[in-house]
Amino acid sequence: MHAEWPNRFARLGPEFYTELPAQGLPDPHWVAQSPACAELLGMPADWASQPSLQALQVFSGNARWPGMQPLASVYSGHQFGQWAGQLGDGRALWLGELATPQGGMELQLKGAGLTPYSRMGDGRAVLRSSIREFLCSEAMAALGIPSTRALCITGSALPVRRESMETAAVVTRVAPSFLRFGHFEHFAHHGQHAALRRLADHFIAEHAPECLDAPQPVVALLARVAGQTAKLLAQWQAVGFCHGVMNTDNMSLLGLTIDYGPFGFLDGFDPGHVCNHSDHQGRYAYARQPNVAFWNLHALAQALLPLLPANPEATREAEREAAGEQLLEALEPYRERFPRALLGAMRAKLGLATAQEGDRELVDDWLRLLAATRVDYTIAHRRLSRYGAQPEALRDLFLDRPAFDAWALRYQARLAQEGSVAAEREAGMLARNPAVVLRNHLAEGAIRQAQAGDFSEVQRLLKVLSRPFDEPEQASDAGFPPDWAQHLEVSCSS
Repeated sequence: MHAEWPNRFARLGPEFYTELPAQGLPDPHWVAQSPACAELLGMPADWASQPSLQALQVFSGNARWPGMQPLASVYSGHQFGQWAGQLGDGRALWLGELATPQGGMELQLKGAGLTPYSRMGDGRAVLRSSIREFLCSEAMAALGIPSTRALCITGSALPVRRESMETAAVVTRVAPSFLRFGHFEHFAHHGQHAALRRLADHFIAEHAPECLDAPQPVVALLARVAGQTAKLLAQWQAVGFCHGVMNTDNMSLLGLTIDYGPFGFLDGFDPGHVCNHSDHQGRYAYARQPNVAFWNLHALAQALLPLLPANPEATREAEREAAGEQLLEALEPYRERFPRALLGAMRAKLGLATAQEGDRELVDDWLRLLAATRVDYTIAHRRLSRYGAQPEALRDLFLDRPAFDAWALRYQARLAQEGSVAAEREAGMLARNPAVVLRNHLAEGAIRQAQAGDFSEVQRLLKVLSRPFDEPEQASDAGFPPDWAQHLEVSCSS
């Protein structure tokens, strides 16, 4: 791994980051590695065990490969709807970029110690939260949902206090870019318009070059981000994923799922489900996620407002009003694409090959049926995939059988309307409705074993999650959550 490790972000200037070394883990050990992520990066199969690479030390923050330039970036943002001021990489360090067939990939160490942006934190990550981020990053990628990736976790006996005393870990994260809405908000809020312009020019040149040809590249940039965010949110909602802390500083400019903290996948379908125990007002409830994303896009639009070119013939007020209207228009792709993308995803989950009148009502009524008695979301769709061959297995999930039967008659009529072939439909639905998602109890089982020094369940679960549409060998991976799972809570410390 003798790469040059360029860092395009570092070229923006010292206002954007602080360069500093990692605070490594004492006596580190491997917890897990992702073969799929390593392959994405073009790393050799034995990268983790080659003595000359010292990968364990590098990804624990104790050593660097030549050319690596650790830095922490500054950003700001809105947290739970309120302006939070300056934030930044409080426990993450950018190492640089690795050239891959997919383009440059940035690597970050999460949990490598204090930075100037740690605020009251210790800059560390604990084993529990690192396992959750590692597994979910790779699980989302296997589901086909845009996400940051995770290469590996290293651990140490170093004690770290959260609600209780835990042990430290470092997770290595991977993405084409870790830039967030909050990066733009930071420089706009502080009136650093020259830096704001450099950031926009950098992002467009490196990640959205098609915007250069637009009459207003900044407006095109916002429209692009809005469209990608709409697609991402539709995928989240369709799979039953709850992010838990959709602050603007946790929103990726590339439309990636980023910052896995108090996330969760729905068990029983509850549109009002709040997965984050710290979210006392329910701002980030499952059903509210699409509107929160749109709110966050408005915050990004506000941050971009100073970048629109001035019109010397207009008054300052009129000029600002016109610029604001352009940016609001750039958000329309979200309003248009999100419902269309979600309906398309739900059609696929229901095995509908064509678009017909009444599909939205059929989908909405299906979701209401699930919500009425909190039917398990993942299992219901998996059984719906086999409805033609095993209708009773699906029917048994519903307490209100007459209501299900009434909906099922409409569903069967809709399938007949397009001449659906059962075998073909089942194959397509099984490839869209996962058997396994990273439910909290599955993660918790792997965490408990890891905290006892046994990392085998982390690796086993990673393999299962890498093939989410296959029936797992261990039936419990795709089964109903155990009763004790109802008492699991995840918060911002997760």
